[in-house]
This record gives sequence, C-alpha cells and structure tokens, in this order.
Amino acid sequence: MTAAAALLARLAEPGAAAAANAPEGRDALAVAELCAAAPERDFLFVACDDARLARFLAALRLFAPALRPLALPAWDCLPYDRVSPRADIAADRLRCLSALASAPAGPSRGGGRLVLATVNAAVQKLPPRAALAGGRIEIRRGAALDPDALAVRLESDGYRRVSTVLEPGEYAFRGGIVDLFPAGAAAPARIDLFGDEVESLRHFDPLSQRSTGDCDGLDLAPASEIGLDAESIARFRAGYRALFGAVSGGDALYEAVSAGRRHPGM
Repeated sequence: MTAAAALLARLAEPGAAAAANAPEGRDALAVAELCAAAPERDFLFVACDDARLARFLAALRLFAPALRPLALPAWDCLPYDRVSPRADIAADRLRCLSALASAPAGPSRGGGRLVLATVNAAVQKLPPRAALAGGRIEIRRGAALDPDALAVRLESDGYRRVSTVLEPGEYAFRGGIVDLFPAGAAAPARIDLFGDEVESLRHFDPLSQRSTGDCDGLDLAPASEIGLDAESIARFRAGYRALFGAVSGGDALYEAVSAGRRHPGM
C-alpha cells in the first residue's frame, strides 16, 4: 500500500478526520500524493508556526509545482496590543477566506482545495461565511456605478481612503477616477467614470502609478474581517461597556468604532 493510500484509508471515515506525525519533508510529499489521489476532497495542513509552514510550502512546490494551495496566515499582532495586522497579511487572509466562502463544496466545484495554516491561524475566530460570500462587489465595464454608494460600501468593508493607492485595502477618489487595491489582488485597478457609468477599467503599477493593461471587471472582496455595520457597532458598544464598565470621554477606540470609523488595533 502506498503512503497516500494508507493515509486515505485513515481519512476515509465520514466527516472530518486527522493524520499527523509525518516527518518534516515527508509530510509535503504525503500531502501532494493525497491531493493527487483524491482531487475532489478538501485538505487542511496545520504547521506549528510560520517558519515551519514556509519550509513545508517550499517542499510542496518541489513535489507538486502545479498545486495551488490557499494560505491562511495568522495575524501578526497580539490581543490588546492596539496594533492592527499588516496590510499584506490581512489581504492574504481575505484572499483565502473569500475563495473558500465563494466556491461551492463538493466534487461539482471542479477539484478539491488545500488550505495551509499555522496553529495560531487555525484557532483564530473567523467571520461568518455568509459575510464573505455575500460581501463581494462586482464592477464591470459599461455598468452603472454610483461613486457615493461605492465609497460608503468600501468604508464598511474595511477599505481605507488615501490620497495615493499603494497597498491592498486602499482606495482614492480623484474627480471621475477611482483608484482601488482589492484585498487579495496582485495589482490595484483604476476605474474611469463617465457620470455614473464605468467607462474603462485598467490595472496600474502602485509605484509608478502608470497603467499596465485593461481589465474587463473587478470582484471586490471585503478588506477586513471585521464589519462596521449598524448591528456590529451596537454589539461592540454593548460588549465594550459590559467588559470595561462605563466609558468616559477620551476613549479613542470606543469613540471611533461608535462613529463607524476604523481604529488601529480594533
């Protein structure tokens, strides 16, 4: 019996099952064999930390270069540290979660998924699937687009308004032009509006700010795992007062979230 067949036999029980204790290096080969032997199944590999996951990914690329796993990194900040995770880490998490939320489950999706995570990422709480699956914004060339409504939606979805778009999760308005960097995208996009109609869509280089090519449309996923709609703000206010007592003036975090504004470390 091959190693893949032996592991599949252990994982054949109904529902989720687990396998562990493969030596470093051999685990990447085993996962590659599992994905090839059962392309309709989903697999999750959990490493002890980021360094271990990086070594696993390097070995996986050697054994299965055509495999395209989804990476779910953990936030690089601590609770109560009043520091938010880095923009690239937040974007990578949203790319993975949006792909998992939007793709149907089962063999009909055209292939299984391999998710790579660390222990910290695997135990971290996640937003509801519906919040990500139903939170996408579709922008197409020639379609109608209300700039004011778009700005409100982008703010609610965690995008930050800036003067120049450089990082994922940022957007800027310059007259009839909207620059935005979708969460999880490789490059930002520039939307030219003619009134309330999308006249053109182009990718651009964030460093030179020069266009690099046309695109037919954009699918914008939320840029934050934390939504700031009326319901979540009310829940935050109630929970904050229950945990920390009456709120006095000068609490920047409480005041910002209560007003629907994002705050570092929230």
